[in-house]
Amino acid sequence: MSGTRDPAAWHRQPVAWLAAAIFVATLAGCIVTILIALKHADEPVDAGPARVMAIPLATTPAAPPQERR
Repeated sequence: MSGTRDPAAWHRQPVAWLAAAIFVATLAGCIVTILIALKHADEPVDAGPARVMAIPLATTPAAPPQERR
């Protein structure tokens, strides 16, 4: 093994360290966001009956038929 250093080694490239720093910052941001969301959960909002595209998600029971006189 010679005592010379390879200037093109990956750990000597600033772009590699920049990419690693961005990756670590992204992971830290995700973890912080999850922890904040768990600590400060939103209160449920009563938004009325659940509907998707104006179609009710649950059926209401049908009224019993009335007798004709």
